[in-house]
Amino acid sequence: MSQVFLLLTLLSFSSCIQVSSAASLKTLMARWMMYRDECFRNISREPPMAGLVCNRTFDKYACWPDALPNTTVSVACPWYLPWHKEGKTQHYGRILSQFRTMYTIGYSLSLAALVLALGILVAFRKLHCMRNNIHMNLFASFILRASSILIKDAMLERPDDFHVGQDITTELETAVGCRVAMVMMQYSILANNYWLLVEGIYLHSLLVVTVLTERNYFAIYQCIGWGAPLTFVLPWVIVKYLYENEECWVQNINMEYWWIIRSPILLAVLINFFIFIHIIKILVSKLRAHQMRYSDYKLRLAKSTLTLIPLLGIHSVLFSFVTDESTSHGALSLRLTKLFIDLFFNSFQGLLVAILYCFVNKEVQSEILKKWRRWKLGRDIEEEYRHTYSHPEEKQMLVSNSQNGMSTGLQFTSTPQDSSTCSSITEDIVMVDRGKCCSVHQDSSL
Repeated sequence: MSQVFLLLTLLSFSSCIQVSSAASLKTLMARWMMYRDECFRNISREPPMAGLVCNRTFDKYACWPDALPNTTVSVACPWYLPWHKEGKTQHYGRILSQFRTMYTIGYSLSLAALVLALGILVAFRKLHCMRNNIHMNLFASFILRASSILIKDAMLERPDDFHVGQDITTELETAVGCRVAMVMMQYSILANNYWLLVEGIYLHSLLVVTVLTERNYFAIYQCIGWGAPLTFVLPWVIVKYLYENEECWVQNINMEYWWIIRSPILLAVLINFFIFIHIIKILVSKLRAHQMRYSDYKLRLAKSTLTLIPLLGIHSVLFSFVTDESTSHGALSLRLTKLFIDLFFNSFQGLLVAILYCFVNKEVQSEILKKWRRWKLGRDIEEEYRHTYSHPEEKQMLVSNSQNGMSTGLQFTSTPQDSSTCSSITEDIVMVDRGKCCSVHQDSSL
């Protein structure tokens, strides 16, 4: 009976019933006794099954019927639990499970695409300019975020894996690793939001600042993207360790502590939103100054706006002010809507950014095409030599001369990039960005 009392005490503390703890426990205990008596009546009323079966029982939590060997039996959530509501929350667990499957697929696809995109940008040195360096750091923050969330989910213990007699030492060891995963997840989410902020600041500076010393500013951008999140994560870790050092640090018992993480994210989202509005105004004025046709004007503006949304994370503004506190009393549909939109866009955002700013980027495609042509031409030369020449001296002379001529020929045959066809919004808005990339390449080659 003491185990039952302890279980019901824990359930009462985790419930959201807005009454005193003593009254909550008393009500919960009475409902549990009613459920137990009803279970015993049902057990004694129904005739026993014939043959070899697992006997019906009440395990002090739920009422279980007879079951055949090698079969799995599931029962409904006991109605005495504080969060149980008839007819409304029966599918709540199933909905959350579907949400988890959705964002797991999204983060997995984003992780694969981002790793490939980051590898491409790192491999081609001609793509190394300020804009792409910021993109690479943004890709890295998305990779860290997706990895930490997937690791955290793998380390969190599922309810169906819980055993009452679990060793406490093993549970504590698991909790330490899970807390480390939680800290990494919070840091990666903050870093990802602040690298989105860096993208907005850099794009805004290209449009507003006349003279931009990029080398000095990149160090500041790195401090904002990777350093600023530490100033918020470390206080949160100290507060959780001192005042809420329970389980995996998933639950926020005191919501005031959670604002240590939530407020800087909200600040970055709002700053990026205002930057987005200002950029759209500048873009409208530039498109009007070019005296474009109305249809082209609308198409170009829509393309630029849609491209900016995943780059700056503008979708986060939709439910920024819908907090957990405001949806804790009966607003289940609003909370599920907010949760779905946040999980869907956040999980697939990395995939969209990798596609828009790497895979369909004309500069990246041009460099990949050049690399492919060089490799294919080398293979053709090797194949031609294998069928024609027999002396190693002639082969070495042929390959070296052909490679020298190949590199010169490719410079003339490569198609110059047109800023109007580039998928990056930076080239759509300002023409000097590519000039800066080219100037960096020329300086590095001297």
